[in-house]
Amino acid sequence: MPPLLSVRNLSVRFPSRAGLVRAVEDVSWDVNAGETLAILGESGSGKSVSASAVMNLIETPPAVIPQGQILFQGQDLLRADAETRRRINGKSISMIFQDPLAALNPVYSIGWQIAETMRVHGIAPDVAQARVIELLARVGIDDPERRMKDYPHQFSGGQRQRIMIASAIALKPQLLIADEPTSALDVTVQALVLDLLKEIQAENGMGMVLITHDLTVVERVADRVVVMQAGRIVESGTSREVMRNPRHDYTRRLLDAVPGRAGFSDIATGQPLLSVQGVSKIYGGHARQFARLQTQPVRAVNDVSFTMAKGETLGIVGESGSGKSTLARMILGLDDPSSGTIRFDGTPIQGLSPQDAYRMRRRVQFVFQDPTASLNPRMTVQQIIAEPWAIHPDVLPKRQWRSRVAELLEQVGLKAEHADRYPHQFSGGQRQRIAIARALALRPELIVCDEAVSALDVSVQAQVIDLLKDLRRDYGLSYVFVAHDLALVRDFATSVLVMYGGKIVEQGPVRQVYNAPQHDYTKALLRASGLVPQQAA
Repeated sequence: MPPLLSVRNLSVRFPSRAGLVRAVEDVSWDVNAGETLAILGESGSGKSVSASAVMNLIETPPAVIPQGQILFQGQDLLRADAETRRRINGKSISMIFQDPLAALNPVYSIGWQIAETMRVHGIAPDVAQARVIELLARVGIDDPERRMKDYPHQFSGGQRQRIMIASAIALKPQLLIADEPTSALDVTVQALVLDLLKEIQAENGMGMVLITHDLTVVERVADRVVVMQAGRIVESGTSREVMRNPRHDYTRRLLDAVPGRAGFSDIATGQPLLSVQGVSKIYGGHARQFARLQTQPVRAVNDVSFTMAKGETLGIVGESGSGKSTLARMILGLDDPSSGTIRFDGTPIQGLSPQDAYRMRRRVQFVFQDPTASLNPRMTVQQIIAEPWAIHPDVLPKRQWRSRVAELLEQVGLKAEHADRYPHQFSGGQRQRIAIARALALRPELIVCDEAVSALDVSVQAQVIDLLKDLRRDYGLSYVFVAHDLALVRDFATSVLVMYGGKIVEQGPVRQVYNAPQHDYTKALLRASGLVPQQAA
């Protein structure tokens, strides 16, 4: 049988001040019904651009597609009219986007948005609503009848990704393009979502194109693999062939960068830097507007206590919605705890005067989970990274800003010439690197990283983690590292907190927790990550 989708000699170019950027160059690949094709490669290698061309999401002009065919069931989509595209997109071909917060409309409930795809293609409203409830339950959203009325900002990053998956599979498409579909998910939900996608694929004979930097995901679900570098395909083959016997040097470097192979980090023994005592965060409660809506208060963080030392890297792991990000925001002073005390270097961070808060923010920086939302789209990269120096003018003379921005960009794997570009001109992984560079600008004492490397491909992820380790050694930096990748936490953190339902269920040195976990939830996380615990001798 002919392939379900066949991309033939596709090239995509984007205009820039320096000329045309060859984002995709002479790329060819096929995917069959019932098959999963994984496309691997670094950020900016052309993976997402190829998928966007299939979905007709590339504006031409200004972009140029000088050659190529995209054949879906024999029909060339590059030459299809707008009406044909509307019939196919969403129903026959669907896509899960990398950035769920940017893809979801903030002014509509998530139930309305999932049902929209079905309404556009003629599904009756009552049938669509019942299907929404079914889909939300299948992707692991609790109490779907109530939560379908909520808005995107009321969900965690991982939950928003599950909502995107529910929307994409609503009409049981023949082809699903998944652009980093599990990058924001914790390991247990990641396993459930991948099993769900494979289950739907088996039921409907759906073809799937999986764009990812997670080689564990590739090993789990992919039948065939295409490896891209600088817009070109450098290797392709079955998943077993590519993962076990890579032929190209670039593929071998990707495999060598997979986390979980390094030894445990030494335990930090410095003076206490951060102390959290009995901290809880409750949303809702007795406010009149909540009483009118009959909404129950939500205890996002429940009586959390821990202490971390200077020079320590504290990993915080747990499912989406377990309270990790809420705890991180309270440490930064972005949210106030409902009860309890947070002290930074012995000083409570609640109730600080404006002058004291100004000084503390210089010492503590944050790398957000979603770089698209945290980077100002109207500012260049130069302006974004230099902004902390404008706020704290005594840090660096203005004449040195340009050269220091170039140094920071190169440290995080970008180029000095990227300083004059805007955030929308970068891939998701590249935007996260810019956010990390901005956090490093003030040389803080503590950096809170909320899934800071989850959007990066494994080779750049390894480079950034090595950079963070070097900064920890050279400058005595400390990190609070919120992550769902337990293999990465194993390599980087010195101690770990395991959170579940807003509580800490286990904490201690990484070696102790990983080798001899005590709580059933910790054991389940390690099994789902492929890090089977071994009892210490």
